[in-house]
Amino acid sequence: MLQQKTLRQPAYLSGTGLHTGNRVNLAILPAPENTGIVFRRTDLEGKPEIEAKIENVVETSRSTTLGKGNIRIHTVEHLLASLLALEINNAYVELDSCEPPICDGSAREFVRLIQVSGIELQAAPVEPILLSSPIEFTVGETQMIAFPHDRLKISCTSADKKGRFTQFYSLEVTPESYVRDLASARTFCFFEEIEGLIRGGLIKGGALENAVVIRDDAILTTEPLRYADEFVRHKILDIVGDLSLLGRPLCAHVVAVKPGHGANCELDRRILRQTLSDERAMAVFLPPPERPAPSKRTVTVEDGKGLDIDDLHQILPHRYPFLMIDRILEVQPTRVVAQKNVTINEPHFQGHFPRKPIMPGVLQLEAIAQVAGILTMRSAENFGKLAYFMSAENVKWRKPVVPGDTVIIEVDMLRTRGKIGKAKGVCKVKDEIVSEAEVTFMISDPLD
Repeated sequence: MLQQKTLRQPAYLSGTGLHTGNRVNLAILPAPENTGIVFRRTDLEGKPEIEAKIENVVETSRSTTLGKGNIRIHTVEHLLASLLALEINNAYVELDSCEPPICDGSAREFVRLIQVSGIELQAAPVEPILLSSPIEFTVGETQMIAFPHDRLKISCTSADKKGRFTQFYSLEVTPESYVRDLASARTFCFFEEIEGLIRGGLIKGGALENAVVIRDDAILTTEPLRYADEFVRHKILDIVGDLSLLGRPLCAHVVAVKPGHGANCELDRRILRQTLSDERAMAVFLPPPERPAPSKRTVTVEDGKGLDIDDLHQILPHRYPFLMIDRILEVQPTRVVAQKNVTINEPHFQGHFPRKPIMPGVLQLEAIAQVAGILTMRSAENFGKLAYFMSAENVKWRKPVVPGDTVIIEVDMLRTRGKIGKAKGVCKVKDEIVSEAEVTFMISDPLD
């Protein structure tokens, strides 16, 4: 039986964040059993905490960003990779800015901190995640596959859009192999990307001292490459960091082609969905009553994916005449955009009003609440659950909605705490706001 581990004593580090350029002081502290990895912003009032879990990922452009409400912690993957690979299950990570130090662009300094601090064994057990079947998906040129395996192994192919510097590397990740073969691999970028990154407000702390720059066939760096295939090794390092957001060690063979943080995190979500489904199946020790086999495929809520009415029927419990959305147009980490086509056949127009049909404002509010429920389904732990509408605040109805209108419902998550969430929704017709509200809802198991 594997046992949980934490640091023997606190470890401290100061430096500069890669993307923000902010000076930051970081401390990694021992934590009790079953704490997990928890980030704590000591520079903010109340020292808010964010757990290193996939449901708290809010941005995956060039790095992995965790967030709760308005609180953000950027570029967490190098530190998290080191904690996972060195088998640290419980730790508090305190920092007085929004991004850990980039150091030399690798994870080597984080490894040193953990090794100097020492590792302490804890009594509580660790239960690894075991896959019951392969998981596979493709997004653009990125392909991710996870096969059942008895330990963590990662095989990765890395290349840019032009096929330059194509590299392949495969490694079974252990504490020893991580320190020897991955931790020293530095972050890198292509020269033509730099201008766009700067315009996007990124790499404010970037320099040749903490990144490798590729310009045409030349490699710009202050020291020789640490590995002949350093780029693909760093990609694997990033995958390890993002896999730590599962919250438990993973036993699987991950095969990645042109991976990125977005795809890495989507793999996490799919692994957790399978795990949750398997755990529910194992909990049932008596066969359920026979039911007709479902006619529809399993539907999941994924970033960048839309949902049609058949998908909505499998996710939401609402049915005619109370399903208030027809299609999901866009899903993002903290945002969902939906569409409702208003027709004269809506049953409420019989009495609201017979000679002047107007969509009731409370039904627009219900549409916002239903879209907020869709947003909660991104989290693997909420898969198969329901979002119960609790309250509404700052409700405003600005213009009437009539038959023939297409209502676009935009909902942004404001914050979540445990099973309670709060979101802001706006209904628009032809880009004009017709209603808006802030809704609070609770996640709960469905009623049988």
